[in-house]
Amino acid sequence: MTFHVNHPILFILAGVIIAAVLGQSIYFLVKALKRSRQLGMDQTKIKKTIKTAAIFTIAPAVSIVISVITLSKDLGLALPWLRLSVVGSLSYEAIAASNALGAMDLELGKVSNLTAQQFVNITLVMTISIMVGIWLVPVISKKLLGGMSKLEAKDKKWSEIFQNAMFIGMIAAFLGFVFCNVYMLWTPDARFIDSVNAVTGDKIQVPVAATYGLIPVCVMGVSAAVMVVLGLAMKKWKWLGDYALPISLIAGMASAIPITAWLG
Repeated sequence: MTFHVNHPILFILAGVIIAAVLGQSIYFLVKALKRSRQLGMDQTKIKKTIKTAAIFTIAPAVSIVISVITLSKDLGLALPWLRLSVVGSLSYEAIAASNALGAMDLELGKVSNLTAQQFVNITLVMTISIMVGIWLVPVISKKLLGGMSKLEAKDKKWSEIFQNAMFIGMIAAFLGFVFCNVYMLWTPDARFIDSVNAVTGDKIQVPVAATYGLIPVCVMGVSAAVMVVLGLAMKKWKWLGDYALPISLIAGMASAIPITAWLG
């Protein structure tokens, strides 16, 4: 049997897992509604909460659909559909897939046909890596939460600084991926410089005036600018909060087309 990233068996396997997750969600929703009636909770508020949660879930889902389409070119539809339907995000999945492909001397966005072994390697990297966070929750979350609570009780201001610093550190890791291809050497006489491939160790030549490295930076800038505008607009139209993420994501991706044509 010839392997293909869009083979029907992959859709069946992904569909079974996603159906199980959806079934679990529906089960707990029904149980929660029954329990709310037993407790005598206001059903009008319950329905309003469900409606609000549904809107908040569906609106950002637009960005998930875009993410699936983005990754489907190289990985097919089944794997991105599964990864982004259960536990995953575009920022993580793209980096994980890119790193896995890089280890095999391939580049995300420039893959024609993956072999079964390559596909399994990418799937393992994307799946097992993100599951580490889930495994760590029962192991360290109680101690971590206890330590944070003690720190907050001792010094609330320092606790807020510490939490913000951890969040900024996480964001900085993703920013490094955005800026990693920006070159500051602009030597007109030497268009290439000697370098070493970080994966294979082979000697390569790297373009000096590599303006293409500015593409992700500019795209990020457009997305950030759109998000700022939407943030200001939310002061008057609060409903925009549910659509801010997909709008900024779509605007950033759309801007990549003219920016790429401009920078090359």
